[in-house]
Amino acid sequence: MDGTLVDSTALVEDTWGGFAAVHGLDLTTVLAFAHGRPTAATVHHFLRDPDVADRETARLVAHEEATTEGVREVPGARAVLGGLPPESWAVVTSASRTLARNRMRAAGLPLPGVLVSADDVVRGKPDPEGYLLAANALGVDITSAVVFEDSPAGVRAGRASGARTVVIGALADFDADLERYADFTAPALVTALLGTPARA
Repeated sequence: MDGTLVDSTALVEDTWGGFAAVHGLDLTTVLAFAHGRPTAATVHHFLRDPDVADRETARLVAHEEATTEGVREVPGARAVLGGLPPESWAVVTSASRTLARNRMRAAGLPLPGVLVSADDVVRGKPDPEGYLLAANALGVDITSAVVFEDSPAGVRAGRASGARTVVIGALADFDADLERYADFTAPALVTALLGTPARA
């Protein structure tokens, strides 16, 4: 969702910036780890006290769920989703179900019939559990599915699921080895679906 359908960059950076400042952490390091992962996984990675981490996770999730300022559609996302049969696509996100719905609505995007959120999985990305659950709910073989991702954790999850994986957006956050493992890279969702992939 975030980075492939919804642009919430400013809000995400502001949220994690506050977290990093409060706990004396380097924001660049926090953002690099957080990208594509559930909030709880990131907080527990940086805060070793589980009780403190649980409280911080609850605070951050509540803040994110209540805030949609600056959230907008990734250019072309609405057009692409509008051209797909409703039963043919799903959203698999590291966000909570409430947060996912709030951001999709704020960006003016249709809600999917199948939404797999952080609330639905035991193991978040880079584990493929979310994508496997979505394929099952859609009634399709995961190997016939296409995953669109913009984070290293997401690309690893997509590839591990057995789906073809397309990288959306700039590749500056990707290490060279990971970049080679994606099936395709594309500068935008519309290009990936309607145009020629940047690289196969």
